[in-house]
Order: sequence, then structure tokens, then C-alpha cells
Amino acid sequence: MLAKMEGQAVKAQGYGLAKMGFGFVMGAFSQVEDAAMILSGFMPWSWDYASALVERLGWTAAERPIAVSLAFLAIQLLSTTVLHLPFDYYFTFVIEQKYGFNKQTLFLFLKDKVMTLALSAVFGGPIVAGLLSVIKWGGERFYLYVWAFSCAVSLFMMTIYPIWIQPLFNKLDPLPTGVLREAIEELARSVKYPLVALFVIDGSKRSGHSNAYMYGFGKNKRIVLFDTLLKQVKTHEIVAILGHELGHWFFGHVLQGLVITQLYLLATFVSFSFVVGNEGLYSSYGFAAQPTLIGLLLFSQTVWAPVDKLLNFLMTLNVRKNEFQADRYATGLGYADGLQRGLIKITSENLGTLDPDPLYSVYHYSHPPLVQRLRAIQAAAKDHAGVQKKSN
Repeated sequence: MLAKMEGQAVKAQGYGLAKMGFGFVMGAFSQVEDAAMILSGFMPWSWDYASALVERLGWTAAERPIAVSLAFLAIQLLSTTVLHLPFDYYFTFVIEQKYGFNKQTLFLFLKDKVMTLALSAVFGGPIVAGLLSVIKWGGERFYLYVWAFSCAVSLFMMTIYPIWIQPLFNKLDPLPTGVLREAIEELARSVKYPLVALFVIDGSKRSGHSNAYMYGFGKNKRIVLFDTLLKQVKTHEIVAILGHELGHWFFGHVLQGLVITQLYLLATFVSFSFVVGNEGLYSSYGFAAQPTLIGLLLFSQTVWAPVDKLLNFLMTLNVRKNEFQADRYATGLGYADGLQRGLIKITSENLGTLDPDPLYSVYHYSHPPLVQRLRAIQAAAKDHAGVQKKSN
């Protein structure tokens, strides 16, 4: 057992270094790509080309600015997909393949790309068109209406994704009747979690990584377990992990995250309202006109970028706090041992970094490192035992 754990630790180090090296190359490429796009005038050219496409349909760009915007986005999306395709292929079929995670074929890989592009057109096109229409209609206080529109879109996508979009990529089957199902249902009853369905998703069709998640509004909650998770951990450990997930529900972390995201969007649109008519923002990048979509993209990539980094860091700190809180909740339910064992197994099977540099992890990792979580769980278990002893 010890030899296996040491082997996994060495393998995890190699996997971490491979991902870090890939991330460095990918980041450098993105910097060169952005600089090349700016210096070559690709964005203004794409806008002019999109305008020409619209004019071939018998309209003028001034008459159909939204159509031009959608054509422009299609050009940008296709070019980015093609440029990044070799990197996506390398990560999937070289790095993930080398460490035993990749399970998908080349056909499935390409099919996913095509499906993603199709869904971007089906959902992204109308959403962008609606966004631009609301900005035009909203006047000086457009940010309030755009924010309301974004809230509605977020709730809509959260509702339809698990029901209509996820099944396009994965098959979900009801969790078979047995010890695991009974244990999960008993856990849900004990904390009054309104569970209505339990599913197993065929995550192993694409990857050896494991996961579990919950979704649903109000009294219509569902739990989804990856089939890879069922193979990696035991029943009581899965129940303990779900105890952690129920902690997120108990403390309202999902709702909290939704509210924070919407406040972030409001801050973004309010800030954008101060520069939307700034001629210099457009002319600096070669645009003679001031298309709203271009203004939003340039604002996001330049003015808002450093603010975005800071706000995302603060949101990451909040997520890490929530993870510790959810661990403490599961510990209070009596799952300290099972949760620790489950986390160790999942981290080991997924070749996660056990104890990364604290400064690096606090910025780059949305979840606290395993060693920190184990220490916090042990401390919480000791506190819980002390409280129980006093009460007795």
C-alpha cells in the first residue's frame, strides 16, 4: 500500500509539472496571439468582413448592426477554435493520455468541438442579440436593464443545462437500487434535503477524472455521481463526500455564488457605461465606427482586465472559505473519517497536488489543498467531540 501511495505521489508530481509546463506554453501563445491580433488589425478586418457578409444579403451594416456583430463573433469563434485546436489535442491525447485519464476517441473529441460550436450558435447568438438590443434600448441607464437581462439568462441556462444540454454529451441513468442509494437517501432525509432523483453519469466515456454535483431549484433537487467516482471510493466515503456537498446547500453557497456573480456583472456593466462612447477606445484598435459589441470586448480585454483579476481573486478566497465550511458541516454529521479517506483517494486517483506552495495555491486553486483540508477536518472533529462530551 505504501509503495503504491509513493508511486502515485511521484506520478502526481509528473502530472502537475506537465500541466504547469503546458499552461506556461499556452499562456505565452495567448500573449503572442493577442499581440498579433492587435498589430495585424485582425479585429477591424473581421468587422469589415462581417459587414461585407451582411451586405451580400442585401442589407447595410448600419441597418443590421446586430447581424454584423453576430457574424463578427462567428469569425472570432471559428478562428480561435482552429488556433487552439492543436493545443486542445495535445493536452487530451498526449498529457491526459500519458497519465491514464483520457478515454475519448478522436471522433468523440472532434464531435464535442462541433457540438460546442453548434450550441454557441443556437444559444449564444440569441443571447448576444438580446444583450445588444437591451443596451441600445436602455439609454443612459442601460446597465440596469442589461443586468436584469443577464440575471434572467443565467437562471434560464442553469435550468436547461442539466436537462437539455448535458444529455447531449453524456448519458445519465438512475442510480441502481442498493446499499449506496439507500445510504444517500437516508443522508438526504436526515438533513431534510429535498432529493427527488439520483443519477450516474458516464464520465468515463471521456475521462478517468471523478466528480459529483447537485442541481435543482427549491424542492426539486438532484444528485449526479460520475461512474468513475463509484469505482474509486467506497460507499461510506461517497456518502461523506455528499455530506460535504450538502454543506454547500445548507449554508446557501450556491445562492451566494449566484448573487456574487450577478453583482460582479452589474459592476462590469456600470463600469462599461463610462467608456462605451469613448472614441479613443475604438480608434486605438483601428475602428473608425463605435460598435457596441466591439466596445464591450475591448473594455473587457483592457480597462476591466486588472479589475477582473482582483475580483476573481477575492471570489476565489470566498470559495475556499466555503469549502472549509462545507467540510466542517460534513464533520458535524459524523463523516470526518469517511470524508478524509474519500478526499485522499480522489486526490490520489486524480493525481492532485497534495501540498502545493501556499502563495501559489491561494491564487490559482479554487479549492484548498488536501493537506490543509485534512488538518481543518481533524480540528473540526476534535471540536465536535469536545462539544458532544460537554453536552453529555
